[in-house]
Amino acid sequence: MSRKSVYTTGEAAEICGLSQQTVIRCFDNGQLKGFRVPGSRFRRIPHESLLDFMRENGIPIEAFENDKIRVLIVDDDPDILEILVEYLKNDGRFDVHTAKTGFDAGVLTQKLEPAVVILDYMLPDLNGNVVCRTIRENPHLAHIKILIISGMIKPEEIDLLMEAGADDFIKKPFNIEAVVDRVLKLVNV
Repeated sequence: MSRKSVYTTGEAAEICGLSQQTVIRCFDNGQLKGFRVPGSRFRRIPHESLLDFMRENGIPIEAFENDKIRVLIVDDDPDILEILVEYLKNDGRFDVHTAKTGFDAGVLTQKLEPAVVILDYMLPDLNGNVVCRTIRENPHLAHIKILIISGMIKPEEIDLLMEAGADDFIKKPFNIEAVVDRVLKLVNV
């Protein structure tokens, strides 16, 4: 669905994966901001209000932005980046972006709001747990899924990553199809 400036309750329901009645109830009780069309009972929801509602309720926004799953791949190894980017782009279901440092990962996560961050644990500037914690501390990014990929990690470090906010972990070397399966599972596709 193309981006509009104002949506009907039916359009908002379709975007959010909710019933129209649920959207109307959320509108009527003030959870979803909008306005009524003068002289009628019709409700309209501005784009930014719908986006805020989706964020506040953990509704993935990638379906709202386009029909592809937005993925941010964070790894400083150019070979791994190339393999993941090429495979995901060729798959056709993904809108793929990359970063090579933890700092860039933080900036791009805020800018792009990907559905999934595929994150290397050992980055040149920050470890994956710092990136996870930073993402999880921002309530507008709470819906983002984090998949850690690493070869140099101990079991206790995996536990710390999960405590820091990671949703899943894959050990290097990895099977590319397994990565795609995990990403799809994380976004419930």
